[in-house]
Amino acid sequence: MAMIAVPTGAKPSFWRRALAWYVEEMKHILPPTIFFFIGFNLILWTKEMILREHDIEFSGFITATVAALLVGKAVLVTDHMPFMRRFDGAPLLQPILFKAAIYWACVFLVRIGEALFHFLYEGNALVDFPNYLSDRLSWPRFLVVQVWLMVLFLVYVTIHELNVLFGDGELYRLFFRWRSSQAKLTRRQRIRLLTRLSRLTEANATEAFSDPSSAAHAQLVEIVRRLAAPPAAVPGPGDSPRHIG
Repeated sequence: MAMIAVPTGAKPSFWRRALAWYVEEMKHILPPTIFFFIGFNLILWTKEMILREHDIEFSGFITATVAALLVGKAVLVTDHMPFMRRFDGAPLLQPILFKAAIYWACVFLVRIGEALFHFLYEGNALVDFPNYLSDRLSWPRFLVVQVWLMVLFLVYVTIHELNVLFGDGELYRLFFRWRSSQAKLTRRQRIRLLTRLSRLTEANATEAFSDPSSAAHAQLVEIVRRLAAPPAAVPGPGDSPRHIG
């Protein structure tokens, strides 16, 4: 039976594209959701320990879970807004403070909207909502949560921006795979190689790199091979690190 060949340039089906979009969105929403899920539960655990001294039972696991999901969704929606990249070229402190403030404001509006939803669900009129905010809403508790949210947002955005700065996955390797001495040695070697590459391109024309028999081409291949190599082993106490450059 003859097989029908599928063109290599065929457009993926709708369901395949929808699945790819869903997976990409989940990759985006999971880090902030997990981070805030842990952070909220630590706050609630601290509150539970304090209230236990007064024999007051308290449990807010479901609340923390729902709040983490709301924050994760708010981060996902906010990150798609073009103005979020306004300070990407500025010193690192500016995008961290700007994005943390935007996230904080979005969650503030979401929490007010949640209170409005419950208020209307109970059969109240919309015109009475301002009085509810001023008279019945516990503002001290509301603002304490907002302060903790700002702290968590600052920590989260700082980690996120450092991960973007070093390259996706670099922080994971630094924290969980590389030893400290190995990471420092590897970073020094790469900086020296990149400096050598910069000097090589300044000293030679483009045609020299295209000629396989030229010395510039041989040096270029050597530098690229070293840059692509896995992290070098850390020298022992009796060894001296190899000088590159």
